[in-house]
Amino acid sequence: MPARVCCCCAALRPRYKRLVDNIFPEDPKDGLVKADMEKLTFYAVSAPEKLDRIGAYLAERLSRDVVRHRYGYVLIAMEALDQLLMACHSQSIKPFVESFLHMVAKLLESGEPKLQVLGTNSFVKFANIEEDTPSYHRRYDFFVSRFSAMCHSCDPDPEIQNEIRIAGIRGIQGVVRKTVNDELRATIWEPQHMDKIVPSLLFNMQKIEDVDSRIGPPSSPTAGVKEENPSVLAENCFRELLGRATYGNMNNAVRPVFAHLDHHRLWDPNEFAVSCFKIIMYSIQAQYSHHVIQEILGHLDVRKKDSPRVRAGIIQVLLEAVAIAAKGSIGPTVLEVFNTLLKHLRISVEFELGDRHSSAESVTLSTSSKESDERIVQNAIIQTIGFFGSNLPDYQRSEIMMFIMSKVPVLGTTSSLDPSNLGDLGTRRIQIMLLRSLLMVTSGYKATTISNALPPPFLDPLLSPSLMEDSELRQLVLEVLHNLIDRHDNRAKLRGIRIIPDVSDLKIKREKISRQDVSFMKKHGQQLYRHIYLGCKEEDNVQKNFELLFTSLALTTIELANEEVVIDLIRLAIALQDVAIINEDNLPMFNRCGVMALVAAYLNFLSQMIAVPAFCQHVSKVIETRSVEAAYFLPETVFKDKCNLPKSLEKDEKDLYFLTNKIAESLGGSGYNVERLSVPYVPQVTDEDRLSRRKSIVDTVSIQVDILSGTGTEDKVDNTEEITFEALKKAIDNNGLEEQEKEKRRLVIEKFQKAPFEEIAAQCETKANLLHDRLAQILELTIR
Repeated sequence: MPARVCCCCAALRPRYKRLVDNIFPEDPKDGLVKADMEKLTFYAVSAPEKLDRIGAYLAERLSRDVVRHRYGYVLIAMEALDQLLMACHSQSIKPFVESFLHMVAKLLESGEPKLQVLGTNSFVKFANIEEDTPSYHRRYDFFVSRFSAMCHSCDPDPEIQNEIRIAGIRGIQGVVRKTVNDELRATIWEPQHMDKIVPSLLFNMQKIEDVDSRIGPPSSPTAGVKEENPSVLAENCFRELLGRATYGNMNNAVRPVFAHLDHHRLWDPNEFAVSCFKIIMYSIQAQYSHHVIQEILGHLDVRKKDSPRVRAGIIQVLLEAVAIAAKGSIGPTVLEVFNTLLKHLRISVEFELGDRHSSAESVTLSTSSKESDERIVQNAIIQTIGFFGSNLPDYQRSEIMMFIMSKVPVLGTTSSLDPSNLGDLGTRRIQIMLLRSLLMVTSGYKATTISNALPPPFLDPLLSPSLMEDSELRQLVLEVLHNLIDRHDNRAKLRGIRIIPDVSDLKIKREKISRQDVSFMKKHGQQLYRHIYLGCKEEDNVQKNFELLFTSLALTTIELANEEVVIDLIRLAIALQDVAIINEDNLPMFNRCGVMALVAAYLNFLSQMIAVPAFCQHVSKVIETRSVEAAYFLPETVFKDKCNLPKSLEKDEKDLYFLTNKIAESLGGSGYNVERLSVPYVPQVTDEDRLSRRKSIVDTVSIQVDILSGTGTEDKVDNTEEITFEALKKAIDNNGLEEQEKEKRRLVIEKFQKAPFEEIAAQCETKANLLHDRLAQILELTIR
């Protein structure tokens, strides 16, 4: 009960005190005296200069009532303060606000949960009031600390604990709303405040999520239930905080998230971490997405020596972030993302191989588990690279393709991912993983022209690994090539190598080859043919290699083949058939039969695509003969698990082979220029062969020195000239040429006048490289 004063003393008291005293009833259960409260409010509005005194007096009474545990009067005092705040908005309210905040602080400091909730409610009401002019001297440090502490309440009574935590979250929300609207009052974004606010919100989001995960998915709550759920309230506050963040203070709001996840070890498992960063990415303004991505990359660098599962958890978070950011603007961080991920890919390989070497003498289960965990990291990196790249616009994706390709280490060249410390195994691991990343980036890429998809700076390094002595590497290169060439989604229809009875049933989609694509094939077609040719001659080829090679030939036919390219592809197919028959490379019988099956499957496809009846008839006849006499030359038989392979291949069995003269005759009658079919296909020799760690190209490719070689398998003559020291002397000594050499030169000149330029250039380059290599060998022997 308030102190009683005599009438004379009451009359002498200031009016504002009398008005304040009158709002308190004798029994606090009766509540605020509304009539006297209206008088007090009218007086405060009429005489705003008295507001500070009214506030100070109310604060004095409230402090006394709190100490005396007269909580009924405390409630009345706070209700009066709330009404005065809502009614008065003049500049003189600022001193009153100071008294009000002092009273709220008194309530929050008390150990009584009801008073803490009461003070919080009053503060929230105050936070929603828009003051006419900001008060720059006012600080909310105490309220940030107190509300954050309330968010971590551990009261033994679950209901009280929940109530205090909700009050703390609502208080933080009020502080945020009160401070972030004014750019000049940015103290709330200082690290010392964010380090308290953000972990407090995450703590409540995490704790309730853990409970929900144990009891199963809850039923859909009503709006009222949601308000009483600390998790939902904390998430809403967290979203609101991030939505108000600007360019200068974004990082201060994000960094405490990493500290919380580190402290509570929430990267493994990382479901909560992923959930947090999804909220962050969807809440912030789109133009600030790159800030978050940079922070994740920076944290990945900081934790690069942590356990593999922790790193994999961070990378998974990065994947979710870039998946959201890729739909908007991610600014200059594109290359930074890829560069950082590639760096960590190499670090992971180093860890994996380092553990393997250190445990070479004593293999333990833990080491095996750690290697498996590193594979998880590597797969997460590849998935992130691929997903990020595949969601970029085409112009950026093209740059990323070249960027990744430039990182693929090739022995004999320098690379930012220098594999010198990793050895051959480490180099191969990085090569495979980067190509897998590239495969994901190129998935779904549809370039308008092939020259855009395969520019020379990208084509050359892409094809280099196709010469390496690793079947998996060659497979990945071919799959990347398919992604880029297949612009009409025909690849799925061509899956598997087989004799297709009726190609029209596949419903192949194709368009007329464009002028740009024709130009591309004139410039770079020989490169594609060469790598298919050499890829067929690798000893470690398995069925998948032959399937991918078949698909490469078929897609080239669909997307890039005019009449000139068709002739080149037929010459390539016949050359591959000769490889299997003559077998200068000593290939195993499986490989020889596999090449024969590949040629049969492709020529069957090509003949139906160009629809020349005589050509189709010849191909069909050979396939029918093979099905009866040599089924191991067909893909359906040779690629079975148990296939009886022949001990040798007879060169004279012409009925089993596709004959150049028959093909030329059939195509010539349909208007094709078949003169070039008389010139056997010879692949070019390039520097890639010396960088690929495969056998010397001089030893693997049959060099046709005489351009006037035979026209087909049935009349092929071995005109390969043995190059010796004496032969080189004759070639250098022009005075020693005999009449026979003069006649041969005349015939060569005549052939040069009639043969296509591309073929002449290829053969001249081949012979020049051959002479260069032989001279180098002879000089080395002479010096020794």
